[in-house]
Amino acid sequence: MNLAAAIRTVPDFPEPGIQFKDITPLLADAALYAETVRQLAAPWQGEGVTHVLAMESRGFWFGGALAAALDAGFIPVRKPGKLPLPGPREAYALEYGEDALELPADVLPTDARVLVHDDVIATGGTAGAACRLVHRVGATVVGVSFVMELAFLDGRSQLPAGTHVEALQVEG
Repeated sequence: MNLAAAIRTVPDFPEPGIQFKDITPLLADAALYAETVRQLAAPWQGEGVTHVLAMESRGFWFGGALAAALDAGFIPVRKPGKLPLPGPREAYALEYGEDALELPADVLPTDARVLVHDDVIATGGTAGAACRLVHRVGATVVGVSFVMELAFLDGRSQLPAGTHVEALQVEG
């Protein structure tokens, strides 16, 4: 699997100085996309994952397929104002600003065993906020999964201590 070759860097997007990791070429390659989903699911087989929670919007690209591969439910976490029945909200810092996530109301049971997924972990704010939302409703975070980790930004430090993290591609 040539995952690294399928991820391109777009300089100065969405703001000057940001090196955006574009996974669109990976998504366009059917065989590579299927293999990526298989590899994302592999570490979590047998871990009792009941739900995959993925963040808007790029986390959705793999989240639903990952949930299907794990025979789990899928929970889309959205930006404020996008859900018809928003539940808990959690603010977080981005490498280039601030934002918040909202969990859909009443869809994540307290006994859920949740795999949090996003395409890339950079500074860790989004994934950290998603983990806090899961804990806030009383569910358990089994782990966090990413296609790519930008390790030089130390995003793991924003996750709860002891969180199991898996990333297919690690830079820096």
